[in-house]
Amino acid sequence: MLYIVGFGSGARDCMTEAAEQAMLQSDLIIGYKTYTALMKPFFPEKEFLENGMRQETERVRLALKYAQTQTVSLICSGDPELYGLAALAYELLAEYPETKIEVVPGITAAFSGGAVLGAPLTHDTVIISLSDLLTPKEKIACRLRCAAEADFVIVLYNPSSKQRADYLQKACDIILQYRASETVCGYVKNIGRDGESACICTLSELRNKQVDMFTTVYIGNSETRIIDGKMVTPRGYRHE
Repeated sequence: MLYIVGFGSGARDCMTEAAEQAMLQSDLIIGYKTYTALMKPFFPEKEFLENGMRQETERVRLALKYAQTQTVSLICSGDPELYGLAALAYELLAEYPETKIEVVPGITAAFSGGAVLGAPLTHDTVIISLSDLLTPKEKIACRLRCAAEADFVIVLYNPSSKQRADYLQKACDIILQYRASETVCGYVKNIGRDGESACICTLSELRNKQVDMFTTVYIGNSETRIIDGKMVTPRGYRHE
């Protein structure tokens, strides 16, 4: 059996019971080295196998191979369907007919970070990754334009890195074509882990913020506001 496990933000209390049980039942836990480092303190008795960034296909093949003869957890941060490895495992499954797969959902950063900021995701929401490693820049820009024009709340994953230092700024420039500069925005770094920090700002201020790959960014819609110091997007229940 191969469990494809979303462990959430990395905090033990943000991990679902199903995710914990899958790892407890596994003989081997496989993951990206940053993720295995987060899980090792929680499961010290388990055997871990890890590799680096951009070795996802190799990692999934190893998990499928080992799961032919034992129970394995392939771990992903957040939820394994959202920018995780669940789809890739299914794509490669035909090569390992002895293996069965079960996807174990987790709490993605959009929701755990949203809770830190307040309640920014109460209405229609779009999640977009700014990483262009697997998605062309032009497609990302198109998705940003469409989401901004349609007045979705927008959550940005992978907003910046050393090689992509200006990607958040460019994304904000696209969104500013459709949203007011005072649109309420926010971001959370290291969600649920040591060093967690959060900020609420305007869209024009967000454009000049320095963030990293461990930061999740939230751009409000035309209804988003600040209530009691929190970022809130009403859905309209009070007007029913």
